[in-house]
Amino acid sequence: MSKRDYYEVLGVSKSATEVDIKTAYRKMAMKYHPDRNQGDKAKEAEEKFKECKEAYEMLSDSQKRSAYDQYGHAGVDPNMRSGMGGEGFGGFAESFGDIFGEMFGGGRRGGGGPQVYRGNDLSYAMDISLEEAAAGKNAQIKIPSWDECDTCHGSGAKPGTQVKTCSTCHGSGQVQMRQGFFAVQQTCPHCRGTGKIIPEPCTSCHGQGRTKSQKTLEVSIPAGIDDGMRIRSTGDGEPGQNGGPPGDLYIEIRVRKHEVFERDGDDLHCEVPVSMVTAALGGEIEVPTLSGKAAIDIPEGTQTGKQFRLRGKGIKGVRASYPGDLYVHIVVETPVKLTEHQRKLLKELDESLKKGGAKHTPNNQSWADRLKNLFT
Repeated sequence: MSKRDYYEVLGVSKSATEVDIKTAYRKMAMKYHPDRNQGDKAKEAEEKFKECKEAYEMLSDSQKRSAYDQYGHAGVDPNMRSGMGGEGFGGFAESFGDIFGEMFGGGRRGGGGPQVYRGNDLSYAMDISLEEAAAGKNAQIKIPSWDECDTCHGSGAKPGTQVKTCSTCHGSGQVQMRQGFFAVQQTCPHCRGTGKIIPEPCTSCHGQGRTKSQKTLEVSIPAGIDDGMRIRSTGDGEPGQNGGPPGDLYIEIRVRKHEVFERDGDDLHCEVPVSMVTAALGGEIEVPTLSGKAAIDIPEGTQTGKQFRLRGKGIKGVRASYPGDLYVHIVVETPVKLTEHQRKLLKELDESLKKGGAKHTPNNQSWADRLKNLFT
């Protein structure tokens, strides 16, 4: 039976990149995996699995692919194909360990030794004020750290004892699992990928070879940072295992609630109380900003809820080119704890206003009209 075109087997074009070929192979390998094709479909799936494996072996090798593109199947030396005859799957597992490592998980393995694991990431919550968020700051924080155990000097074994090579994986940290003709490598369940066994763990570090401590870290908080943003400190997480790289530290910013301002993106909002007289007659008032005080003119007849905008008095965000604005919301304050004389004056004022008609209370008149329409 003649062989099918390798590009046709994987479902890719002749201009496919290495990534395209690898992706296509992974899909085919998963589709015709023996565990997913039992019963009547097992035989056919096995043949197609071998077919797509052979196609990937040829097209993933630049020299073999070039020869195949020029001369077809005749240009590919059968002796260069590993694992297709009676040699089993030893060469297959070694050649495609990276692909099936991605498909079935597990740590990264290098140089035939035990598995190498990246350290876990750490999270740290930092509370800062709104002023510190706007201006930025440098801070010192204390985070967990790990030092070599003084008792066992990093071996993890009790003084006077030795670390032994794992008898299950012979120090490789990997064991090979087989199902029929299919084989895949997994982490050794006995040593958990370390390749070694500690018969008598150190009592100080419990076999870890390191003890937990603390270290001080300098952190630069950028100006304009907002609540919920995170800062990444590369390599300051937990250390890796078996020589693996450390994890990262993520500093989550929490901006404390401010007594005066409320932040909305790069803009700020605040409420400013104004006396009834100032609101009625108008005048100049002082309003707070993050950089000090500012003056604004209140027009005559200002009502509660009136909004004034101060351009550029907000916060310049981390990614912004210009600072936001400050929005001042006026709250007309009603006087309390009046004296008899003050009460008398207000009553006289009220009577005078009523005689003037709706021109003194436009909002009240419009409200009365809406009620009248509602009940008629």
